[in-house]
Amino acid sequence: MTETQLLALQKRLDEINEQLLDLISERGRIGVQIGKIKRSQGVSVHDPSWEEEALKRLVQRNDGPFDEATIRRLFQEMFGATLQLLEPERGRPLLVSRKRQRMNTVIRLKNTIVGGTDPVLIAGPCSVESLTQVREVAALLNEAGVHVIRGGAFKPRTSPYDFQGLGFDGLKLLKQAADEYGLLTISEIVDPSHLERAVDYVDIVQIGARNMQNFELLKAAGELRKPVLLKRGLAATMDEFLHAAEYIVSRGNSQVMLIERGIRTYEKWTRNTLDISAVPLLKRESHLPVLVDVSHSTGRKDIIIPCAKAALAAGADGIMVEVHPNPPAALSDADQQLDPGEFREFVRQMTVSGLLHPRRPTL
Repeated sequence: MTETQLLALQKRLDEINEQLLDLISERGRIGVQIGKIKRSQGVSVHDPSWEEEALKRLVQRNDGPFDEATIRRLFQEMFGATLQLLEPERGRPLLVSRKRQRMNTVIRLKNTIVGGTDPVLIAGPCSVESLTQVREVAALLNEAGVHVIRGGAFKPRTSPYDFQGLGFDGLKLLKQAADEYGLLTISEIVDPSHLERAVDYVDIVQIGARNMQNFELLKAAGELRKPVLLKRGLAATMDEFLHAAEYIVSRGNSQVMLIERGIRTYEKWTRNTLDISAVPLLKRESHLPVLVDVSHSTGRKDIIIPCAKAALAAGADGIMVEVHPNPPAALSDADQQLDPGEFREFVRQMTVSGLLHPRRPTL
């Protein structure tokens, strides 16, 4: 083959490439028009059965030199590219992804910063039971320099006969005790219709593990302008967890915190299995603050301190722990709640380790 023939063939390839580009662009424009029509009809823009039939026709028409697998791969790429024109958000990094935002999200609440340089400690009873109970805990937290009190008022329980919480009366008691000691409040809300009223009593809305994929609740939380603490589901993957957070952020609420609370495995020695690897993974893949609930993840008070140290050493932005004035008398999760003496020792050891730096609130 002469140099002249080679140049001529290369020129012909350039011409074909330009023609292909024009045809691919025209195909994309037609695909967008079809997508608009389908949307107006309330029909899904993606039709896998049509794609498969089109591929069969193309394969039957193919005379070479490309084999069937190559033809399928080329046109599947083209179908996918057209679909991305119809659904531009599909395939793009999530809003919660580190690829979309390199800087860490930092949430500021009065004298508390979540996601900053110092990890936070959130503590309180599993359930709000009485004003006396939450007031005792609030005083204990204030003494220890803890700024945020947790307490359940709406309790989704496995058994319908277990204590379900005091509802809005419980939120009011929690708020009253917190205000007395200058603390912030966090509590789980399970019903989307309760959110608007609940924000009068809670500074941080918690969405629990069993509601991690309650999509209507996630959407409603996205309409709030209050921070949301989202717990990982009992058997949720990292991908499912981040997509749950995406529901909230995509609705306009960027103040989302993630919390690992243990996953369900075959292990019987702990209530759940604390997935420490979730902390560095989530910190790597997402810009949202990541906390760890060491009470629910272990269900055991005797290993709470080393687990909390491990969580903070892995990069967690905070720890959640349950505290009760008299755990044996608690109406829920009695075995995993620390009593006042145990809590003081927990704070002491965490402080001595250098991993936690509690500060007394200014009242």
